[in-house]
Amino acid sequence: MKAALYTEYGGPEVVRIGDIPRPRPGKGEILVRVGAAGVTTADWRLRAAAFPGLFTALAGRLMFGIFGPRNPVLGGEFAGTVAEVGAEVTGFAPGDRVFGFAMRGAHAEYMTMPARGAVLQTPEGLSDTEAASLPFGSLCALEFLDRFAGVKPGERVLILGASGGVGVHAVQVAAALGAHVTGVASAAREGLVRGLGAAEFVDYRTTPPASLTGPYDVIFDTVGALGYPEAAPMLAMGGRFVPLNFGLADMGQMRRARRNGHRVILKVSGDSRGGLERITAMLAEGKLRPVIDREYPFSEIRAAHEHVESRSRKGSVVLRIADRKHLRAAA
Repeated sequence: MKAALYTEYGGPEVVRIGDIPRPRPGKGEILVRVGAAGVTTADWRLRAAAFPGLFTALAGRLMFGIFGPRNPVLGGEFAGTVAEVGAEVTGFAPGDRVFGFAMRGAHAEYMTMPARGAVLQTPEGLSDTEAASLPFGSLCALEFLDRFAGVKPGERVLILGASGGVGVHAVQVAAALGAHVTGVASAAREGLVRGLGAAEFVDYRTTPPASLTGPYDVIFDTVGALGYPEAAPMLAMGGRFVPLNFGLADMGQMRRARRNGHRVILKVSGDSRGGLERITAMLAEGKLRPVIDREYPFSEIRAAHEHVESRSRKGSVVLRIADRKHLRAAA
């Protein structure tokens, strides 16, 4: 089968389309024929070993490969069709349309997935491309805003990078939680951000985020625009600063934040089936929708990586792995 492979860390040029054996589902696993898969910030960071901060750089290398990647196939969010099921699998059958999130392996024609993992039946009305655009950003937003920050109705939430791959979902999730949302992005993205549920908008090019006064109950920084010292003056008492990416310096600010009556929340998203079920419910209730910036054919995966790494997208970037005939049949 065809897969996007990388055997060394580096720029988009290290990724190539090659042939590897088709996997077979083991006990408790399903084999998915991948129709579409997202290319996310996590993918380009893993490909480039661009882990933010010294501590996370060391931890990242230890986890994913010191001198080169242990697993040559990237890709977390996916949508497709069940091709086979392993022993003792219940709830899925060949032909079922599914979507979900795995740590790696989705940038290939086929992938295996634990049947009890973060994978569900694809909601009616969603194409593979739309379904594949959702898991990474929406699960991340739900984890950070609801589980970690505990956003409550009526709280004021500032989202930095509100038009990015995580940001477009964070605006919707925060609004669904009942928050008063302020989104920060470029002026050209104002209509998009407000349309997703932001009550207020800030153009970072004319108003630097560090100059905002708030007060905000939660600041969710999806792009690394602020550290706690810059965020502190705009946080309300009991406010939470939640950076998506963090390093050793951020860890050193946690005690200072407590003295100020704030919290710095440094967590790693733990994508789960339960989270995906909540996302599916939000879709059904009209509280969440896919936002796709660009769709690339599988053969142009390097261009997809380049676009994601440019950090100039508005929403998700998706690879079309199966041909369009298959995608139409699955939709």
